[in-house]
Amino acid sequence: MINLKNLRGMVDLLPAHTQGWQKVESIALEHFRRAGLQEIRTPIIEQTELFSRVIGENTDVVGKEMYSFDDRGGRSCTLRPEGTASVARSIVQHGLLNNGPQRLWYRGPMFRYERPQAGRQRQFHQIGVEFVGLASVMSDAEVISIAWNFLKDVGLNDLTLEINSLGSNEDRNIFKEELKDWLNQRFDLLDEDSQKRINVNPLRILDSKNKSTRELLSDAPSLNDFLSNESKTRFDYLQELLVNLKIPYEINFNLVRGLDYYSHTAFEITSDHLGSQATVCGGGRYDGLISELGGPQTPSIGWAIGMERLIILAGNKILQSKSPDVYVIHKGEKAEKLALEVTCQLRLSNLIIELDYSGSSFSKQFKRADKSRAKWALVIGEDEASKGQLLMKKLRDKQKDEVSREYIFSKEDLDELIKKLID
Repeated sequence: MINLKNLRGMVDLLPAHTQGWQKVESIALEHFRRAGLQEIRTPIIEQTELFSRVIGENTDVVGKEMYSFDDRGGRSCTLRPEGTASVARSIVQHGLLNNGPQRLWYRGPMFRYERPQAGRQRQFHQIGVEFVGLASVMSDAEVISIAWNFLKDVGLNDLTLEINSLGSNEDRNIFKEELKDWLNQRFDLLDEDSQKRINVNPLRILDSKNKSTRELLSDAPSLNDFLSNESKTRFDYLQELLVNLKIPYEINFNLVRGLDYYSHTAFEITSDHLGSQATVCGGGRYDGLISELGGPQTPSIGWAIGMERLIILAGNKILQSKSPDVYVIHKGEKAEKLALEVTCQLRLSNLIIELDYSGSSFSKQFKRADKSRAKWALVIGEDEASKGQLLMKKLRDKQKDEVSREYIFSKEDLDELIKKLID
């Protein structure tokens, strides 16, 4: 017997869940529309070199987590592990910056070979924003505000915005040397992963989840002490803008993000309800990324939100399917034809209509109508079909005496019927 199942970490989104996803996505799209963003769609598969060059050879993503393979032409290909690199590649390849700064959004599946857990799968989905070609601190604040307002609109009220400045390349290079010396002096006190990172990616140690390492780092040098006056002024102004926008924040000097291309502003929006996977939204500024791919030096900033984690936080309320406006009950050959005709016409008026296909008794169909939680039942028997009539019965209402109300319409009076449904 064949027993095929999905691969571990590759999850089916069933109908009971997709309506919640669509609702969240529609909220996001409305926020993007108001902000004047345009959508960009990039391939799921890219050249492996794109990610090793952009994300960094020494990151966990490139070193441990990517799905890479050689295609039939002998080219090394990778299922994209994140969205920014592909967007940057597309911008450079197609010369989009010739049309000025780009304010873009994207969504789609990403792939990382990680241990699956709640809100973290091997195929996961992100929705993200990229502002490319904008250097102003105001763009940092706007990008953060779009994410913050979107998440609030979804119904999340217990979020924390953490911000940090990673400074310029020069700031970080000076700090890295100081940090490496400090860490090497305490090498034996570090966890194994941190020991491996000292000479290849010491900043990532600051974001360690190991308890003993985190305690040790409380006395470590702070990147904030190595920021130039220009970087400090920029970070101070970002804080002023966030205060002015009434967006609460906390400064986390250990927030470095996991990818090599970030500079200056780094931020995360977190929730206490996700355990160790607390980050809902993460992003920052990446002024050197476009030039790394052969384009001009281009200031840029963006963020990505993990949909799986967002759906968990949104809870059952966002996942509830919307009840139909009308459940169509019918019995008999003539009634069947009229029921299908009227159903299709009512749907053109943006009404949700569920049509019963069972052919069972009226009493059983009414039970299904009640289970669907439709507001109205449209009842068509052979007598109604012969007369060209439609019987509308109220199934539920705030007014109890309204539930038993019935209305008879001619099939030519659909406009009146629709008006009644919308009232």
